[in-house]
Amino acid sequence: MPGDKSIAHRALIFGALAAGEQRVAGLPASGDVASTANCLRALGCRIETLDGGQVVVSGRHRLPAGAAARIDAGNSGTSARLLAGLAAGWGLDVAIDGDASLRRRPMTRVAEPLAAMGAEVTTTDGRLPLRIRSTRLHGITWQPEAASAQVKSAILIAGLHASGATTVIERAATRDHTERMLAAMGAPIERDGPAVTVRGRGPGEVHGGGHDAGARTVGLRALDLTVPGDISSAAFFLVAASIVPGSHVRIAGTGVNPTRTGILDVLQAMGARIALECAREQGGEPVADLVVSSAELRGVEIAGALVPRLIDELPILAVAASQAVGTTVVRDASELRHKESDRIRSVVASLTAMGADITEREDGFEVCGPRRLHGALISSCDDHRIAMAMAVAGLVAEGTTTIEGSEVAGISYPSFFTDLERLRV
Repeated sequence: MPGDKSIAHRALIFGALAAGEQRVAGLPASGDVASTANCLRALGCRIETLDGGQVVVSGRHRLPAGAAARIDAGNSGTSARLLAGLAAGWGLDVAIDGDASLRRRPMTRVAEPLAAMGAEVTTTDGRLPLRIRSTRLHGITWQPEAASAQVKSAILIAGLHASGATTVIERAATRDHTERMLAAMGAPIERDGPAVTVRGRGPGEVHGGGHDAGARTVGLRALDLTVPGDISSAAFFLVAASIVPGSHVRIAGTGVNPTRTGILDVLQAMGARIALECAREQGGEPVADLVVSSAELRGVEIAGALVPRLIDELPILAVAASQAVGTTVVRDASELRHKESDRIRSVVASLTAMGADITEREDGFEVCGPRRLHGALISSCDDHRIAMAMAVAGLVAEGTTTIEGSEVAGISYPSFFTDLERLRV
């Protein structure tokens, strides 16, 4: 699989915060991660690709406090929100924008806590473009209304530069790549139940490496990291191998962080034959080979605390549900309406066009199966996960399925269709 996008974004951003040079292997060639790299370059950071594909990140020569910059996050919500926290902490005057899809996504959820920490933040009707101006931050305790690893991470990144402690209290556990990587880099971060706390170093505090290093870093030490394979990308092949008869696929070196393995829990509950082999740890993250074979699936209920652990995988799980015996119900997933597309509406419309029995709910959907699908003309809705999910649906549909705008898969997985063709027998 391509490297995990969530980990890759953080490896670049935290490398810009660290003393020394952070070396990162396994970065995915995705549009979203490229957006983060380009944004960091616009903030004055050095990001260099070495022979062999390893990337070196250094924030030593970043823009000085008070400098102004404009950055373009492209289609990446992770880039926009995490870099908002970085800009607030660095005391820059930064305007953050993105493409038409990203401009539709809510930014108030990250603007409000950063403003509460002392940053001056303005949005455009709660969305991008967003502008941040900040000089001094103070720690806060914040409980986000919606479970969001991006919001949590933005607050913690800003908290590294704030005076005192900054605590995020989660209503439901979200992916913890930020906490893991910051801990590995030496940050003063701790978890107590649903609360994650980072102890910041306010303005004027010098910490390690002399005055210049203290002014430019927050006490993080650079690492040599290898980004594990992305389980969100692996999800498409986990489902494909489960529903296409006679399939057997090994997906090597995939990240199996417990906050991300909801897809494995649900598929196994549905009766999927999935085994984890060669388990190991890589850069502070658990990794394994996933081995999956075709199986008869059954319907399940997906709701509550499970949803944040598989929010990105729900479109492909809808495809699995269309081939499962019985009813699958997804609830508590209204966050899907605020992704690259309204994914509830997109999934329901696409699978309905292919003959699935799927009903839209305000906070999810209900699928009755199994149903024999038929080929159709499907719009990607400018959403990479919709494009890839419907390609998997096309594998079990009678006739030809055509996906308009399928190139959007490159946002997260540029070689998806090539890899899908390679597995075809």
